[in-house]
Amino acid sequence: MSDLHYLVRQPKTPTENPPLLVLLHGYGSNEQDLFSFAEELPDTLLIISAQAPYAMAAGGYAWYAINFDEINGKFSDLEQAKESIDKIALFIDQIKAKYNTNPNKTFLLGFSQGAILSYSLSFFYPNKVQNVIALSGYINTELLPTTISKDIKTNYYCSHGTVDQVLPIEWARKSKPFLDNLGFNNEYSEYPVGHGVAPQNFYSFKTWIEQRL
Repeated sequence: MSDLHYLVRQPKTPTENPPLLVLLHGYGSNEQDLFSFAEELPDTLLIISAQAPYAMAAGGYAWYAINFDEINGKFSDLEQAKESIDKIALFIDQIKAKYNTNPNKTFLLGFSQGAILSYSLSFFYPNKVQNVIALSGYINTELLPTTISKDIKTNYYCSHGTVDQVLPIEWARKSKPFLDNLGFNNEYSEYPVGHGVAPQNFYSFKTWIEQRL
């Protein structure tokens, strides 16, 4: 069993097999953060906001450690990151089974560290999710399988703030050519904000989700 704690917003319009949206928060945040989107998102969705497994100070959590030292600078604990990817994959399977969701309509939305893992999960677990919404993240090439399946049918929505002071816009801009090169369906947009989600960004990905329900 996955041991991830989570919040649930049941579909406001009940259906037998609701489409599923799983939310993955960023580094140092918690499951409450992205859950604030839930009220404004489509009524048919079952929305699950997961809490990362590694506790930090002041009620924050991380999917993997980010360490700092004088020699290597800032670096990520890739072993923890891969463990979290596996935990999230198992978690998605359990949520699908528990709530009897539509197996062909699974959305994974991640912010920052959650976005990095959303990309990676879609490559390690081909077609486990049909749609990835990656907000203020990037594709970490150190967190990829040896070979990426050519059979991936996942759709990608990618967005970033042009003045992001946490994850440089240059990192995010590499996502579209990377996905294009693989022949994967993707949409990339930028907004004049820092490390956050602008209102027009929210309405853009909300429309993107609605088009795929």
